[in-house]
Amino acid sequence: MTVEHVVVVGAGQMGAGIAQVALQAGLQVTLVDVSEEGLKKGAASIEKGLAKLVEKGKLDDGARKAALAKLRTTPRMSELKDVDMAIEAATENEELKKRIFKDLDGVVRPGGVLATNTSSIPITRIAAVTKRPESVIGMHFMNPVPIMQLVELIRGIATSDATYETTRALAAKMGKTTVVSRDYPGFIVNRILIPMINEAAYALMEGLGTAEDIDTAMKLGTNQPMGPLTLADFIGLDTVLYIAEVLHKGLGDDKYRPCPLLRQYVDAGWYGKKSGRGFYTY
Repeated sequence: MTVEHVVVVGAGQMGAGIAQVALQAGLQVTLVDVSEEGLKKGAASIEKGLAKLVEKGKLDDGARKAALAKLRTTPRMSELKDVDMAIEAATENEELKKRIFKDLDGVVRPGGVLATNTSSIPITRIAAVTKRPESVIGMHFMNPVPIMQLVELIRGIATSDATYETTRALAAKMGKTTVVSRDYPGFIVNRILIPMINEAAYALMEGLGTAEDIDTAMKLGTNQPMGPLTLADFIGLDTVLYIAEVLHKGLGDDKYRPCPLLRQYVDAGWYGKKSGRGFYTY
């Protein structure tokens, strides 16, 4: 199926980023969010992102204007119908996502694709609330979306080959490289990344080294662009804890048990960069 019109649900950092790369790929994009203020911020983020590409010589001004002309925003999903594809990028809350997918059943045309950007929630469970689970797939973009090249594709137990092929082709059109994961907790990236961050938190809690030394060791010793504790602060410690809990519960193995220090920081409201304090102070 050829995708020409994409609905992106959620105008936060991830949703705005997904909308931007879709616009750059020449698609018609409708950005949906219940918050008018959120929509304004999302649209402003997209405009800023495209303007930066022009400044860097990676996009000409005519292409920037053409992309923005294809962007529409609305707080009411009910206004939409017969779109080719929807990509949900709302808060990582299973019940919220399930409500959104019930609504998307009436928005996406028959044969269209219903994708979720979830980083941890089982695709099979989300698909089960729709009338067409074969059309549901995980399309996990990395943050920041315009820069990071990877997209994880996660097939639920009912995801059809046609749904997968359409989604893979769209990701390629957006300039992304895809990998395919089975529908297990954490998928590929977070199954490996979150335990590494969690272990770094344990190393800090046990006094193995300072936060700075742990991060420097991992940067210089394993050639990572940033240390795991810094990365956790950028992701958000609340998000890291949530995914760690999903891994622990879903896989039933205590090796995934969230570090008590990580939990304590979240309890204190120390979520990382977005709150001004996490493993580091900002």
